[in-house]
Amino acid sequence: MTLLKDILPVPRFSDFKLLTEPRTTNVLIKNVDISETPDIANFTSSHTLVLTTAMLYKEDQSNLKLLIDSLVAINASGLGIKIGRFIDAIGEEIIEHANKKNFAIIQIPSTHPLGGVLQKFNGFINQSKTEQISYALDIQKQFSNLILNDASLNKIIAEFSQSINCPVILLDPFKETISFSTDVSHLKISPEQIISQLTKQKAFQYESENTSKFIDLGRKTQVEVAVHSIKNNSFFPYYLVIVSPENIPYPVSEFAIDQALLVISFVLLKNDKILESKKQIKSDYFDNLIERQNHQLIEKKNLFSYDTNFGIVLSQYYQIIYVTVDVPKPYQKEMKLNEEKNKLAYQWLDKKITHYFEDALIFPEKNSPHLILMMQQKVSQRQVTDALIQLAGELKGALPIDLFFSCGQLCESIDSISTSFVEAKIVWEEGRYRKDTNSVTFYKPKGILNLFDSMQPEEIKYFCQKLLKELAYPTESMYLELRKTLKTFLNNQCEITKTANDLFIHRNTVKYRIDNCENILGFTISSPENSLNLRLALELSEQ
Repeated sequence: MTLLKDILPVPRFSDFKLLTEPRTTNVLIKNVDISETPDIANFTSSHTLVLTTAMLYKEDQSNLKLLIDSLVAINASGLGIKIGRFIDAIGEEIIEHANKKNFAIIQIPSTHPLGGVLQKFNGFINQSKTEQISYALDIQKQFSNLILNDASLNKIIAEFSQSINCPVILLDPFKETISFSTDVSHLKISPEQIISQLTKQKAFQYESENTSKFIDLGRKTQVEVAVHSIKNNSFFPYYLVIVSPENIPYPVSEFAIDQALLVISFVLLKNDKILESKKQIKSDYFDNLIERQNHQLIEKKNLFSYDTNFGIVLSQYYQIIYVTVDVPKPYQKEMKLNEEKNKLAYQWLDKKITHYFEDALIFPEKNSPHLILMMQQKVSQRQVTDALIQLAGELKGALPIDLFFSCGQLCESIDSISTSFVEAKIVWEEGRYRKDTNSVTFYKPKGILNLFDSMQPEEIKYFCQKLLKELAYPTESMYLELRKTLKTFLNNQCEITKTANDLFIHRNTVKYRIDNCENILGFTISSPENSLNLRLALELSEQ
């Protein structure tokens, strides 16, 4: 990248005079053109320095303002005017107009033919490009050596930061820091604070290659930050953040930065392949663990010689949670996108889960997009629900990924993990067809209620209404209270005192309500047959 301000101080241009303010030369220059026509703007490209003798303006320089305006409109780099042949000096009003437009005017001495000036400028620009390409190749060689020596991302980021003389931060798709150069600490704000400001400015957009924003360092100090996405053939890229890119020294160019991005992309791809291999090993292990349990082949004495390699600990409590990445219908056929979401969900859980549950493990299910969360400590349903909802919410805040959790029951031995696993899958299967909106659901033993699974809803409703009458689906407060008392009474094996204690009411109130229930039902509640039927009807009517 060559700026006009970098060219003018070069000795070969020492007798060229900048007539406008220095700020007007802070522009990119890619081409040089010679023209004497007033409509040159229609035939040249942006970032072009136009050379002229101003032959058409020797009688009236005021028309130069129109030429300047037309060149400003196409983002030209400036105007070089040769004096002494047609114009002896440039009028002050022309220079003032150019300053207002932030447009450079350069005075070229009459001793220089414009053809020679054109060659000098092009020679410098081409030499600059050659130097930039040469430096980019040096960068490529430097980083290739790092790859051959199996350098870590931290080493690569440190070398790159040193090469461009700027602080550098590498982020994962969740916009969390993977690595950063040591000079980031000199900024007096943490990498997380930098990322937070960039996130608020929506600097991380999947569809854009790179962007530039300004962040606040405090004490009214702002710096520019460049954000480069490292797509690596993925929907959710990594990001390279360069602080104060305007300080990148010559001849570092976009070529050199592209080379660095390519090398980092290669290392990330290599790490991704290693991760996939580890996932396959963990998947095979869990499948083997379940198979051993199904065939009663687990020996606790061998636990620490094999299973502990995968994080298994001896505990009195284990629980399996089946994890699913929700795939909305419009995206169900986009296999690559869904595979990437599953991969990122695994990485997120593997990275975060132990912050919520001690000794928890995450396994990919073999030949399936689902994940298996294995708990190894006793945690209440409420704690599990709250933690999983928070965990999924944090992921959703970083990426458009929704997680659903289907929880099996706690088991007291590692020998029973397969039972909890089956329960978790049952919950997931039921949720698929029920379209459950709850993101965390638990297995509930049904027992005798399973006998009613084959019945139609209308039959179940008829059974409940015929048996419970007004207490089947009550809406009035009186019937609601009677139903609640009836259920508590049955749960306490028809003992009045226990029922009164559970409901915090007097024994006489319980008697009065049970009498009312019997009047409504038309039979005695406490007989074994009636008690069983009432329990079934109450459970079925709630479902």
